[in-house]
Amino acid sequence: MNAFRPIALGIGCDRGTPATTLVWAVVDALAACDANLLDVVAVASIDLKADEPGLLELARWQGWTIHFYPAAKLAAVSVPHPSETVRKYTGTPSVSEAAALLAAGVGMEHLIVEKLKYRGPDGRNATVSIARIPQ
Repeated sequence: MNAFRPIALGIGCDRGTPATTLVWAVVDALAACDANLLDVVAVASIDLKADEPGLLELARWQGWTIHFYPAAKLAAVSVPHPSETVRKYTGTPSVSEAAALLAAGVGMEHLIVEKLKYRGPDGRNATVSIARIPQ
């Protein structure tokens, strides 16, 4: 088992994405940086998702408190993969990358998983980004 390395997750998803799809997206992102669920100390998304059932179910299951940021705050964060499509629907060019960086309180150099995209068997999409939290 790896030593504890605190990380922040930024999560974005389609409306109606079930918790099972979000779980697999998170598992894939954690595997991409050799981290595990015990390393997660902060989780964030956009305030448009504050009532998203799958996201809330995931948080309950893990005992996480999710911080929800307004689009304007997310839009102010420099990210490696801004998206005009995301901006069109949310008002910010980044949800997962910007949310991870804000939750970790760090700059782009601490982003260790950039916008990992996952499409569930249900056809719903999720993105997960991970930022390292300096100790």
